[in-house]
Amino acid sequence: MADALLIFKPDAAYRLAARAGIWRWLATEREWKLQSLEWFQPPASLIENHYDFLQGRPFFPWLVDFMTALPVVVGRVTASAQSLKQMRYELGETQIAKSRPGSLRERYGIFGGLNCLHLSDAPETGAAEVKRWSEFVQLDQVKVQLEVESDKLDHTYHLRSLATQVANGIHVELASKVIGELLAEESELIGDQLEALRRITLGALS
Repeated sequence: MADALLIFKPDAAYRLAARAGIWRWLATEREWKLQSLEWFQPPASLIENHYDFLQGRPFFPWLVDFMTALPVVVGRVTASAQSLKQMRYELGETQIAKSRPGSLRERYGIFGGLNCLHLSDAPETGAAEVKRWSEFVQLDQVKVQLEVESDKLDHTYHLRSLATQVANGIHVELASKVIGELLAEESELIGDQLEALRRITLGALS
């Protein structure tokens, strides 16, 4: 069995219907076992190391901000190499526009890198990622119990349409305003935390 790092990114950690849908899938524990789960706000240095292969790309500063602006749900899964490959298939491709129909990212992702979940892509990657993250957060105990259902509305497809408009420079001000309103309806965040979620979501579209 191999280790894999799991992260509910902010667009899944706080959009409660999306989080519940993803958690229903993970909680089935078919050919994998959830070994840890915890809320944790990563420091910039950890995210910069985690995504070091993307350094120098234009979106890198946004990516660091996206992953550090709010606490995220971090965990560790154990699975065989074949099971991990199947999990990645069910999760879907990294870019939302290319995600396989019926995959989790096609179902809950908003746009581009707003793709809900990080999951190590191979046993070797998982071992390295778990080792790196375990220096900052405990990865041997399930400390968080997530809900498998949510009373919150799921605005994924509306958000995706609006995000496409903003990214293409169409109705930017109005679409951005509505995105913020929909995120508020989907989450329980208020004040500075809600503003942070709105900011990092819109930051992916510029």
